Amino acid sequence: MVDDQAGQQPTPVAPVVPVQPTATSSPPGKAARVGNYITSKVLGIDVNERYSRQPADLDRRAYEILEPADIYLEQEPSVAEWVKELAPTRDGAASYIQGLFPSASWIRRYRGQWLLGDAIAGLTIGLVVVPQAMAYAILAQLTPAYGLYTSFTGAVLYWVFGTSKDIVIGTTAVGSLLVGQVVSHVQEQAPGVYNNEDIAHALSILAGAVMLFFGLLRLGWIIEFIPYIPISAFVTAASITIMATQIPTCLGIPGINTRESPYKVLINTLKGLPNTRVDAAIGLGSLVLLFVIRDLCSLMERRRPAQKRMWAFISSLRLTFVMLLFTLVSFLVNRTRGLDNSPFRIVGRIEPGFQKAGVPRPDATLLKLILPELPAISIILIIEHIAIAKAMGRLYNYTVTPSQEIVALGAANMFSPFVGGYVCTGSFGASAVLSKAGVRTPLAGLFSAGLLVLALYVLTAVFQYIPNAALAGLIIHAVCNLVAPPKSLHKYWQLAPLELFIWVVGVVVAIFDSLETSIYVGIALSFALLLVRLARTKGQFLGRARTRRVTAGREKGDGAAFSPDSTVQPSQHSERDIFMPLDRRDASNPSIKVETPYPGVFIYRFSEGYNYTNQAMHMDILSTYIMENTRRTSEEDFEKESDRLWNDPGPKKRDEGMNNADLPLLRAVVLDFAAVNNMDVTCVQGLIDLRNTLDRYCSPDAVELHFANVHNRWTRRALAASGFGYPSSTDEEGLESWQPAYTIAAILDPGLSEKKKSRLVDPETNRTSSGSDADKSTLVDGQRERSGMAAVYGVDRPFFHADLHDAVDAAVRDARYRDGDSNCGGMSS
Repeated sequence: MVDDQAGQQPTPVAPVVPVQPTATSSPPGKAARVGNYITSKVLGIDVNERYSRQPADLDRRAYEILEPADIYLEQEPSVAEWVKELAPTRDGAASYIQGLFPSASWIRRYRGQWLLGDAIAGLTIGLVVVPQAMAYAILAQLTPAYGLYTSFTGAVLYWVFGTSKDIVIGTTAVGSLLVGQVVSHVQEQAPGVYNNEDIAHALSILAGAVMLFFGLLRLGWIIEFIPYIPISAFVTAASITIMATQIPTCLGIPGINTRESPYKVLINTLKGLPNTRVDAAIGLGSLVLLFVIRDLCSLMERRRPAQKRMWAFISSLRLTFVMLLFTLVSFLVNRTRGLDNSPFRIVGRIEPGFQKAGVPRPDATLLKLILPELPAISIILIIEHIAIAKAMGRLYNYTVTPSQEIVALGAANMFSPFVGGYVCTGSFGASAVLSKAGVRTPLAGLFSAGLLVLALYVLTAVFQYIPNAALAGLIIHAVCNLVAPPKSLHKYWQLAPLELFIWVVGVVVAIFDSLETSIYVGIALSFALLLVRLARTKGQFLGRARTRRVTAGREKGDGAAFSPDSTVQPSQHSERDIFMPLDRRDASNPSIKVETPYPGVFIYRFSEGYNYTNQAMHMDILSTYIMENTRRTSEEDFEKESDRLWNDPGPKKRDEGMNNADLPLLRAVVLDFAAVNNMDVTCVQGLIDLRNTLDRYCSPDAVELHFANVHNRWTRRALAASGFGYPSSTDEEGLESWQPAYTIAAILDPGLSEKKKSRLVDPETNRTSSGSDADKSTLVDGQRERSGMAAVYGVDRPFFHADLHDAVDAAVRDARYRDGDSNCGGMSS
């Protein structure tokens, strides 16, 4: 840092447009003059108004101070520059097209060694998907064959568009349940007008269109607005709802309306327990067998680590094994009775092949009935898929593209109705099995699709004997693991108690009302919590603490050499200033000594950003705290007390033993913008009002507002346009004695190019920003040795500092000078 004596702040002078970076020094063209005339005379816009408080020769004085280092004038962003960044480029368009078909980048490099792994994994997952798909189709109020159609669609298409090798797109318990609820809703609104298949097909087309829209426009980042907690609550509530709807089927209890709220279904199931049928033996038997196989395989994995993969493979096929076992039992029982005389409910006849393939033709009325249910379903399908894809990517060290995953999901859902399927998404259970089976590429989906085709054309005669109670047991077993365990709830409590409350509300609403209401309520509560945190999180007033870094390599006794009152210049490597909250409500040691850097200098940090929702609170905190801890520069001048405003109580009485004269004068306010990226008009106006209030409080002097860590160019432009970033004193004499401090660093090219030289030249007058032509000749044409250093930030914004340390140092330096301290150094003085 280049340090020079700081003086009193400068006075406003005649409005002068600061010298802007330009490559030449030629006068403006005719078009520019006409534009300036229209702007000023016709529209009445004074383009120089923003510079009325800025000293006219900031660049000239910086040049003299920094010599031989180079100066830098900040180039503000323009709307044209912003629009140009948004305009698509040829390379960007080519990259976009390539990104739509990620398979094109790896299919040409497909190796024969991968084929065996993909084939084994694809056939394995096919054996798992077949019974799951048939069971989940019942949740959607469709026949089991529709689950096979749906899973076939995802298996065939995903490898073309997807970016994960471990994802299985097909039927899921949650997605099927949502479809079933939409079917029930439409049937209630228009009884008998539409069949269940048409409703499911129309829903799939609409959901696919929405997903394709978001995916093609690369809007996958929007899904990040949906927090984890309401989704976790929804999954738990959906699992409870699914189990509630399947318990009556599992026990064979007739007459239970499973479309009602879960709590009503459970109550009616308890009342109907005396009507339990023989189906209960199959349903409960399948449940017990599934859990026994799972736990036994898990036990053997721990006891036989060398055979872990084999036991995991056996566990993954437990659904297929149990389904085949009870199908065999059903066949033996019903082979002489006939399908219509079965003692327990069975699936019944299934048409072989893709009998429901065709072009869906939903009418406008049906689409209107489905639209209110579409947002919740689309959100859940996308989140479920993206969550699984990211989890698999983290597990196996590859990256997925959320927007492209949404494209794959949208394509699968758009195509699904054409082969007879309904909505599909990523399945966590099936994806976990696929990854453990040794899949190598997304092409494994084609092998599972082949197995599904085989099942549809060859095994439909076997599927008709599957007991409904066995399918219900399979569904209950599959979704019970989705319920959040107590340890997860305890983790939520430790991380964020308020979010645990949102989780509980989401689950309760789902149990006593519906899943759609649950997801909306959960998201709304999460957004409300976010807004409260943004709007009501207070900033912090900071103080300085002198610290020393002690490492293991220090010599014995080194620590004794450090004293907080030491006048010895601290070591650059071991001692430094840090800034900590004055109220000590952070996690630091409360015994550490923290003090203000200098009387009348205040440091304020925005904790949660600065926006229109919290600007009033921040400005009120700043003005109140500053006025309570300082005194006016000059006494208020009221001819009589009645001239005071009705809402102004006047100077506060100090506590006993304290005199108002003991308080310091207000010198500077340092604002840490590390948490601020963008600003709106309300925020800027709040700072302007604060500055005006503090200027009146300091009159006839003016408060200095220093800014640290203002990195966004548009934020810097907004602040500079409002008169911030440079001194604005009413004392003209102070302008001559004030000299700022700048931070410099090495540059890439030590030479001073003609373009850099021209930044000192006013394009309208062909003169430097201040001084004569002789000065210009000395500065621009003169030969002098360069240092290879330059200002890090624009010298025309001396109150925008590189970091908080520089900002506080400059504020303290100026405050010392104004208080008449001859040693007007910074914090270290």
